[in-house]
Amino acid sequence: MALATPPSGLQSSVNSLTYERISELRDAFDVHPTARLMQNAVTQNDVDDISLDRSVITQTDHTFSHVLDDWSVTNQQRSGRCWMFAGLNLLRPAVMVEMNLKNFEFSQNYTLFWDKLERANYFLELMIATADRDRDDRTVAWLLDRPLDDGGQWNMFVNLIRKHGVVPKSVMPETKSSSNTRRMNSILITKLRKGAGDLRKAVSRGETPESVKEIKEEVISSVYRILSIHLGAPPLRFDWQWNDKDRQFHRDGEMTPLEFADKYVKQPLDEYVCLVHDPRPTSPVGRTFTVEHLGNVVGGGIVKYLNVDIELMKEVARKTILDGNPVWMGCDVAKMMRRDQGIWDAKLYDYDNVYDSDLSMCKSDRLMFHETLMTHAMLFTGVDVDDSQGSQKTRRWRVENSWGEDNGRKGFYVMNDSWFDEYMFEIAAHPQYLPESLREAWKQEPIVLPAWDPMGSLAE
Repeated sequence: MALATPPSGLQSSVNSLTYERISELRDAFDVHPTARLMQNAVTQNDVDDISLDRSVITQTDHTFSHVLDDWSVTNQQRSGRCWMFAGLNLLRPAVMVEMNLKNFEFSQNYTLFWDKLERANYFLELMIATADRDRDDRTVAWLLDRPLDDGGQWNMFVNLIRKHGVVPKSVMPETKSSSNTRRMNSILITKLRKGAGDLRKAVSRGETPESVKEIKEEVISSVYRILSIHLGAPPLRFDWQWNDKDRQFHRDGEMTPLEFADKYVKQPLDEYVCLVHDPRPTSPVGRTFTVEHLGNVVGGGIVKYLNVDIELMKEVARKTILDGNPVWMGCDVAKMMRRDQGIWDAKLYDYDNVYDSDLSMCKSDRLMFHETLMTHAMLFTGVDVDDSQGSQKTRRWRVENSWGEDNGRKGFYVMNDSWFDEYMFEIAAHPQYLPESLREAWKQEPIVLPAWDPMGSLAE
């Protein structure tokens, strides 16, 4: 039965949705030329199946003029480790060549362990540094809301390799918790928030820096123990030997993780620059940026970006691939994606016509109004370049994902160039591919963005 007056207890306002207005909305829906048809379709089917543009599917080819990969994909399982998977996957082709192996994986569990421990220390130091601020201070509240994430950034990956090295997957294999981090993370976050409270109380009581540090170290000891229980203790040294794809035996003998990295990590990671495309009016091209309190290793390198035009980002990625090297990249993965087909295209779904509503936003507005940010990191391992007209025109990109082989084409995806424009945000590249002016620009002191800026998002 319709109510003639609003229920008691509801606040009245001239701007509220009146019953008359709700009646108008219902009547407009009933007479709309396609709304009822779309209702019939979408209530019985996934809206992505209804809105899928078949012409995009049929016109998207999974062949490329240049392909680097001849290996199988990895699988991050139910964890947010894509950024370290992508980083380690970037390193492994050179290892496979060096060791004459068909396939090889670094231990993602090893890097996960050290990232969690280092990030716990990073968070606790921030809690000490901000202990004089009110708990409801926006920065403090932001940090308490996110004490420990799975996700990360390129510079955070480099910090881990530089400080802790790498090991083969067989030396520290996956565990239940490394492949499904949710419960372990919840325990760690509880411990860190308790530690944050203890540290803030100690500072407010005027305890000495030595006493405050003791409290922090007790928390770190607990975190190490929790991580070791869930992930296993990381090796200090290990014995490495293998049979190559020609069945030849090789032995390196006993090595530390840093010695293994020094021998087999061929890429000059410290030289790489992080290029982003941030089209907001407040983010000028050719300027460097960083994000406040974004990092994982105290004393490690900061997260630093150079903002560039999207066409330059494409050019750098293309040249890197043509020179035989994969490209670490970050994007907003779930937008306009068909997982079973392994396709990204800017026009893959026609939601506007399903709902008869304009949902379009430019990339700058999507960033400013919280509609987009970098959510996932992967590798470019191929590119399709059309040079038939005398110029190199990029048509599509081959992407190595870390979601296993049961999606895309055995885990590999195709990204049409239109999608690159709209949803690509970041690549890591060697500065040799940049013009001299941008190599100089990279040396600038970065503009510091607040901790909650979308360019500080973590790829998961």
